[in-house]
Amino acid sequence: MTKKIVLSSLISKSILSFGALLVILMSIIFIPTNVKAESTAPTVTAANAETQASVGNGLKYIGAGIAVGLGSIAGGIAVAGVGSAAMGAVVERPELMGRSLIYVGLAEGIAIYGMVVAIMILIA
Repeated sequence: MTKKIVLSSLISKSILSFGALLVILMSIIFIPTNVKAESTAPTVTAANAETQASVGNGLKYIGAGIAVGLGSIAGGIAVAGVGSAAMGAVVERPELMGRSLIYVGLAEGIAIYGMVVAIMILIA
């Protein structure tokens, strides 16, 4: 019986981790940058300033994607642990349902914090 629980926990963690990794990769793939390689010495021109701005925008999107991805991974791991323990406690004592939902909600808040950080990065 415990092998099934451990296996299902590992499967759910791997699915959540894969989803978060997919979010990170999609944010990196779809970064709208126009980086141009220049072989000459750097000079301050309008084109150079535009390239620097696009590189800055690209790094901003990468940072936002990493914030959301890692926040989602951490939230998934936290919900997997807290949720299984909370449901085990509810089975033994049904009056603990309200408290257990609060703990699961706090664990889900980690992913929301990652989203807030990403929004702050994108706005700045």
